Amino acid sequence: MPLPKPPTKRASLLEPSAFASTLAVSKTPQTIPSRAAAIETVAAPSVVASSTKAQNRAPTKSAARKQAPAVAPSPQPSLALVTPSPAPVSQKAAKPKAAAKPRIAGPAKLFVLDTNVLMHDPMCLFRFEEHDIYLPMITLEELDGHKKGMTEVARNVRQVSRDLDALAASLQSSTLEEMAQGLPLDHTGHREAGGKLFFQTGLIDTPLPQGLPQGKADNQILGVVQALQRQQPGREVVLVSKDINMRIKARALGLPAEDYRNDKTLEDSDLLYTGVQALPADFWDRHGKTMESWQQGGITYYRISGPLVPSLLINEFIYLEAPGAAPLYAKVTEITGKSAVLRTLKDYGHQKNSVWGVTARNREQNFALNLLMDPDCDFITLTGTAGTGKTLMTLAAGLQQVLDERRYSEIIVTRVTVPVGEDIGFLPGNEEEKMGPWMGALDDNLEVLARGDSSSGEWGRAATNDLVRSKIKIKSLNFMRGRTFLNKFVIIDEAQNLTPKQMKTLITRAGPGTKIVCLGNLAQIDTPYLTEGSSGLTFAVDRFKGWGHSGHITLARGERSRLADFASEVL
Repeated sequence: MPLPKPPTKRASLLEPSAFASTLAVSKTPQTIPSRAAAIETVAAPSVVASSTKAQNRAPTKSAARKQAPAVAPSPQPSLALVTPSPAPVSQKAAKPKAAAKPRIAGPAKLFVLDTNVLMHDPMCLFRFEEHDIYLPMITLEELDGHKKGMTEVARNVRQVSRDLDALAASLQSSTLEEMAQGLPLDHTGHREAGGKLFFQTGLIDTPLPQGLPQGKADNQILGVVQALQRQQPGREVVLVSKDINMRIKARALGLPAEDYRNDKTLEDSDLLYTGVQALPADFWDRHGKTMESWQQGGITYYRISGPLVPSLLINEFIYLEAPGAAPLYAKVTEITGKSAVLRTLKDYGHQKNSVWGVTARNREQNFALNLLMDPDCDFITLTGTAGTGKTLMTLAAGLQQVLDERRYSEIIVTRVTVPVGEDIGFLPGNEEEKMGPWMGALDDNLEVLARGDSSSGEWGRAATNDLVRSKIKIKSLNFMRGRTFLNKFVIIDEAQNLTPKQMKTLITRAGPGTKIVCLGNLAQIDTPYLTEGSSGLTFAVDRFKGWGHSGHITLARGERSRLADFASEVL
């Protein structure tokens, strides 16, 4: 690099104070902003004559915009040269604070938690942001009564107990005065929780209406909420409970009560991702001019760019049906910047493309079979009402890829054992025999698939049934922890009854070469305290959308029978 030319004019002398400030600035780790400020101020003719090409060049707009607030107005040009204030550093450090969520006006709310909230979500203690939490003593007593056992509720209670013990370890002394000041919820590393945890440290004797028995746990919690309202009139005290009757009684007494909503993935089930998007009627007019198309392996690809691209997701299906024109059915395979690549689908509605004798009867079933037969899709979720063909198509696709294509070694079927009516008690036999009564839907669909092959005769069908059943293993959810499935086709039936934690436990069992298919109807949830918004199936659909190796389809049309379709609409 050539040396710069010597200066043509003599620079003005520096004051001692300016020299001292220069030393202070040079110690800062960020020297680039100060150098830019120095170059910008050198451009003034009254300070220093320009001597190099960098000094002769005018500052760019971006540099001037960045350094405009950094140069402090000063009557002495020499001071402006040597004292670039560290304002850019402080502004950069303060930027995340400005983007942080502002604290609400007034005092933080005080949420009184019911026992069922802690049983439902053990992490609920750290999901109230800057607000405080109050635990009545009867809540701790009820938690102690549910800590034994191997159920999901017992595991959640034990986790809550461990979290409370870790929070109590932050106490310097075991005095009531320190306990009354509250325990910081961020002591265990949960920085998102900015409030405090308060325990009931004294006896609260608040008379309730005569119709409510005093010894019941729910009524004691209501009395605590009523007493806290009188003790802290300037603060909003809210009861949080998953029990609907508990909230009704609280509102009848004039106490504010809310449902625990942090476990809900979506507030409204209508906002759930469907996996299908209808193209507008003017799609070709708005995107045809810049569209590229090519064929590869008998499949047509389209590269589009336009206003539709930001609304698309990977593995989302799109369709365009216009009267008098050929329909378009495609899947989004790639999104790069402002362009997306669409790939046409295989028509599984034609008999020549049938899957184990099953053909698609409507548009959504064709989309679902394209997902089920795609070896690049490792996780698939299918939702829909009764009779839409979820189990039949999934089982047919599994048999096709296990017996014919040898892509997977076997099919594993599991489901949540939640009865619709009264429980029939313990069932005899081993694991598969115990799960047999819960797998009636599997047997019905196997009967349909076996009946389709009429050319082999009675002996051939019997041999086929034996072969099919030898490739299907029925497993219970109770023994899934710690397992790893290698090269399996896993079907999780009735997945709407799973909690998000159970769904995570099952999906993480997948090993190399395994495909997991979750089936469910969000309108038929039988698990207590689960809704359409908090179901594990909803959780999985929302979290996996847009991933390149997953897909989701909501089946809308029932194909079981005209009686079943009419009953699902009017009953």
